Amino acid sequence: MGKARKNKKATTNPTFKKFNRWFWMALASGIGVVCLLFLLASLELFEKLPTFEELESPESNFATEIISIDGQTLGKYAIENRTPVQFEDLPGHLVEALVATEDERFFSHAGIDFRGTLRAVVKMGKGGGASTITQQLAKLLFHGEGSKNLPKRLLQKINEWIIAIRLERQYTKQEIITMYFNKFDFLYNAIGIRSASRIYFGKEPQDLKVEESAVLVAMLKNPALYNPNRARFKKRAFERRNQVFYQMNRSEFISKKEKDSLQKLPTVLDFSPEGHSHGSATYFREYLRDYMKKWIKTHPKPDGTLHNLYRDGLKIYVTLDARMQKYAEEAVQEHVSNLQRVFFKEQKRNPLAPFYDLTPGRIDTMMTRAMLYTERYRLLKKAGKSKEEIKKAFHTKRRMKIFSWNGTKDTVLSPYDSLRYYKHFLHSGLLSIEPQTGHVKAWVGGINHKYFKYDHVKQGKRQVGSTFKPFVYASAIDQLQMSPCDEYPNTPYTIPKEAYGMEEDWTPRNSGETYGGVLTLKRALAKSVNVVTARLIHSVGPKTVVRLAKKAGISSYVPPYPSIALGTLDASLYDMVGAYAMFANKGLRINQMMVLRIEDRNGSVLQNFTPKTSQVLSEESAYTVLELLKGVTEDGSGVRLRGRWGKYPDSISTGYPYEFKNPIAGKTGTTQNHSDGWFMGVVPNLATGVWTGADDRATHFEEITQGQGATMSLPTWALYMKKCYADSTLVLSQEDFQRPAHIATEFDCSSKASIDDLENVLSEEYTEEETDF
Repeated sequence: MGKARKNKKATTNPTFKKFNRWFWMALASGIGVVCLLFLLASLELFEKLPTFEELESPESNFATEIISIDGQTLGKYAIENRTPVQFEDLPGHLVEALVATEDERFFSHAGIDFRGTLRAVVKMGKGGGASTITQQLAKLLFHGEGSKNLPKRLLQKINEWIIAIRLERQYTKQEIITMYFNKFDFLYNAIGIRSASRIYFGKEPQDLKVEESAVLVAMLKNPALYNPNRARFKKRAFERRNQVFYQMNRSEFISKKEKDSLQKLPTVLDFSPEGHSHGSATYFREYLRDYMKKWIKTHPKPDGTLHNLYRDGLKIYVTLDARMQKYAEEAVQEHVSNLQRVFFKEQKRNPLAPFYDLTPGRIDTMMTRAMLYTERYRLLKKAGKSKEEIKKAFHTKRRMKIFSWNGTKDTVLSPYDSLRYYKHFLHSGLLSIEPQTGHVKAWVGGINHKYFKYDHVKQGKRQVGSTFKPFVYASAIDQLQMSPCDEYPNTPYTIPKEAYGMEEDWTPRNSGETYGGVLTLKRALAKSVNVVTARLIHSVGPKTVVRLAKKAGISSYVPPYPSIALGTLDASLYDMVGAYAMFANKGLRINQMMVLRIEDRNGSVLQNFTPKTSQVLSEESAYTVLELLKGVTEDGSGVRLRGRWGKYPDSISTGYPYEFKNPIAGKTGTTQNHSDGWFMGVVPNLATGVWTGADDRATHFEEITQGQGATMSLPTWALYMKKCYADSTLVLSQEDFQRPAHIATEFDCSSKASIDDLENVLSEEYTEEETDF
């Protein structure tokens, strides 16, 4: 009884009553201040909050996607490399990993987890953060990085709570998860779950394994500190991934046995960065970028505003086939890297490496001109440096990274020496077209887009050599109704200067100066005999050949002089392959087509594309030219495709003989001083051309054995076609070209006379140097 009175007395103690009153007043005041802050924040007195419309459609930058004809993403144009996915595209284990790791009560709260918040306050943040997935989304959408200033950070947190509640009212839980995955930046230009899946694992999100999903969810805490692609953080990323498995087991998404098994698995990446110089079809994508910029200017939205290539999430469906593009890039890399190795070895014996045919003075002039076009020179000039200071800067050694076929090399060079080093490199282009549709199937503009931006498919125009001869033969066949078995004398031939207003007579030479006897047109083209080609162009007139070349799609200037018969003109690989495709399409030219359709991000078609067509040759004439070109690969400079010449020298290539059995219409081309090597190869449903050479024409192999088209470019074509034929998912013809129903032309020339010893003496090509007229 006395004890009870004592406790009662204590509770009526004035000091206790005063403390009790102040405690409740402080608590009420604190709650009041928090409520007031929430009220003022919701009234936007501190910071403007997103409107209903902004919540409905939060500002996002969606990448424009380039999609191949076989449904693969070739690349993107983006400020943020983000391509949105739907909730249905997310595998269940990815969603489970997210919820288990970031917000266990996600499906039961309304945007704010008060239990988690209370725990964070009591434990001073040591027991884990309190931000829900919805709050994290609010931060990603409308705030970004939090302020380091405590009062400002508190206001940001209050705004996040308000926005999170509004997001919960506006969207379903599934939509919130989807937006969060679409917005998060996983680094390495991997913004959003789809880009992250492709860059880190080379697959679409729905194809992720549970251990791969865990890696990506582990990165959500901090994509830099827990990045599995960074060597110094691999252990930390692995441990964080295993923590995700622990959380999934704790949330009963996986069993303990599954957790233990998954935690033992190594982290296996298939890291494939996506950027302007990474991925597939880099040169094509750069061409397409310029094309799209022009298209956007002439195709505004219904409200008159212009599409944004980097933000609007357009989908560009292109004609390229991802499989064929891959094989083309592999073929160029395999052959040109071998060719480069041989060239470097040869240059060790060249005192003026990598140049021939130039004096030291001309080389200095060339190198000085090359310096003028560099970014380094522009910046030094802009900074007001004198010529002497600029020259000294270019000859001062420094650490730098340079390209090699074995990967990027760290070295010490002067900028001048690095320029000369890059002059050593051989480059190549490959273009593949489907003749019946005009569809471009593969486009390789160079050996490495990061280091060599120049596109040798569309931008580059080089002397075409003997690859132009079929247009001379086509003109004669079409205009004079000639047949493959018609004969011409193989004797020196002169075209007088008066015939075409030339400054002097033109007398082309055969390779090896070998003459005598007569040759059929088929054998003359197979052996690329110059004097027969000269006779033909004089018979039909250069202007007739020029007209045919223009109709076939060669856009370069073609001078109306007889020397074009030997390929003295410059043309792009793009034009040449398009023109050869015409022969395989029965004389009908279908302009090259690269874009099938363009859609907006919602799938609405903005434009469908159809190519232009024009009849260039009769079906009979086109077929006759193909028969002539088949002779090149059966009995001429392209016979290496058949494997008849034995083993290809190991110093140049491996894997020869190629041993193609199917009919192939082809033509090699080698220019003056063998600076350019070409090969054009056509089968019934694919025309492919390859060019190989250096940027400077004075950089070339010393001997024609290595520098001819049959060595420089034919192997790339062969490697590419071998890969394509080996892929059973591709439908490439190995049949003969379709013969016109009523053609009466004779094609079997076995009974006709020819030169018996021509097999050996005309094994290489020669192109007369262009003459000034």
